[in-house]
Amino acid sequence: MAYLGNAPARSFISFERQVFTIVNSQTAYTLSHSVTNENDIRLVINNIVQEPGSGKAYTASGTTLTLSAALTNGTDEMYCVFLGRAVATNAPGAGSVNTAAIAADAVTEAKIADDAVESEHLNNNVISGQTELASEPADTDEFLVSDAGTLKRIDYSLIKPSTPHMVKLSTQTASGDSSIDFTSGIDSTYQQYHFEFTEINLATDGAEFQFQADTGTNTNYNLTITSIVYHAENPEGGGGGSLTYSTARDQSQGTAFQDLFPDAGNGTDESAFGYLRVQNPSSSTYTKNFMSRMDGYHQNNLAFNMVVGGYFNTTTPITRFRFKSSSGNFDGRITMYGVNA
Repeated sequence: MAYLGNAPARSFISFERQVFTIVNSQTAYTLSHSVTNENDIRLVINNIVQEPGSGKAYTASGTTLTLSAALTNGTDEMYCVFLGRAVATNAPGAGSVNTAAIAADAVTEAKIADDAVESEHLNNNVISGQTELASEPADTDEFLVSDAGTLKRIDYSLIKPSTPHMVKLSTQTASGDSSIDFTSGIDSTYQQYHFEFTEINLATDGAEFQFQADTGTNTNYNLTITSIVYHAENPEGGGGGSLTYSTARDQSQGTAFQDLFPDAGNGTDESAFGYLRVQNPSSSTYTKNFMSRMDGYHQNNLAFNMVVGGYFNTTTPITRFRFKSSSGNFDGRITMYGVNA
């Protein structure tokens, strides 16, 4: 038969009970919960329910219980029941609390933080993403990966590159400079050295962007070079491009600065870029091979590409490189990298 009205509760609650330790000649005791007055509790002494109120057996306010007469330890017994504080005795069964039973945002960091750490941090079992890592991770820092659908953690030491292919060593910016020198960091650490040229703009129209090298602490920059030079060009107005071997720019045991980009335009919107790579400049066994490629704006309104190869005919370690314009100053940025070949 159906119920009329609300169905009876399927669980029950009991009132919380506090047992006191009797102290001889003491009339004041501390309640485990704050109350409004003595009517919020039922006091039982020696199994007899006491009458509350001023002039009666007891009064109560806040957490203070005051008896009208002291009791004797070992003879008397006393407990109280909190009439206004019911405590549920039914515990949820294992696995019975599902997602729908938990209010949105009910579980906060404070509820899952480790008491042993500061309140603003979480323990090692919780990921918050609140703290930024501003440098390369430590080897023991961990990343999360999905292994066939199973979330796992892995140390950075197991996934970081053991030896990077290219390592940035230094960058120099030319701003109206006659030359840029790289005189440190060129040693046997790397088997190749790579120079990147960005937005090279020569002040003199038709000048050449060039380089040379030297050994030890010398600053003559006149090592012996044998080189080959090819260039390709195509005019803005069309009419056909060309690919040419440039006999005017190669060297045969020459000591001049080697052209890397010729006849550059000097307009404010005209520049060139490219790279130079040198093989093992610190070798004391081999000559020092190099190769370069640069693209840019030619003074005659051409798209111009020049490829240069060759070698410094010396087995003495090279320790410095100079880059300059054949005439006047230049702007641009040059970055040197060490290459793990």
